[in-house]
Amino acid sequence: MSYNSTASFIERSTEAWGTVVDLERSRSSDSTTYYPVVVFEDVMGQQIEFRSRSGSNPPAFSRGETVSVFYESSEPESARINSFFSLWGLSVILGGLGLVFGAIGGGMVLFGLLKGRSKAYLKDHGTEVLATFSSVERNTALTVNGRNPFRIICQWQHPQTGELHVFRSENLWFDPSQHIHQETVPVLVDEANLKRYWVDTSFLPKMAS
Repeated sequence: MSYNSTASFIERSTEAWGTVVDLERSRSSDSTTYYPVVVFEDVMGQQIEFRSRSGSNPPAFSRGETVSVFYESSEPESARINSFFSLWGLSVILGGLGLVFGAIGGGMVLFGLLKGRSKAYLKDHGTEVLATFSSVERNTALTVNGRNPFRIICQWQHPQTGELHVFRSENLWFDPSQHIHQETVPVLVDEANLKRYWVDTSFLPKMAS
């Protein structure tokens, strides 16, 4: 929308040349921004003064500098300096934010899909082992609405190699401690890659929706 608005503005506008007469300083708690004030003459010969919507630090323009401006004859006070950031800065910022959040959201969706496929593969082709229940931990690496999920931790010693493997369940949004009465927990593993596993928590009660 921002891009279309600027493109439409340029199509309707007339170009003129103006002069930067001042750099208006705006202070915030931790920074100072300089906004160029420009004077130009419209087609009617009237002197028009406007302050640019975009500012920067250090200043992008200097006093006395000649700049190209776009303005609409019906509203010349809303003119814009003909520079990339003055015209397209908002579109770039919003587009960049959209790409960042889109990448995060897309990554989460992709991770969920891959995890679901891995779980389905293990259900069909995995080998079940009985791991010894060890403890329940909070997954402090994940916080949603100020809450951390729980995970079941269990251990299994490979009968051939003697190596000890630690398995962690998927995130659980309730404390399962009171519902674990058995000493072992079933785990589906990929024998070719024991780092690929799924802790079967189907014995736990389901949370009410």
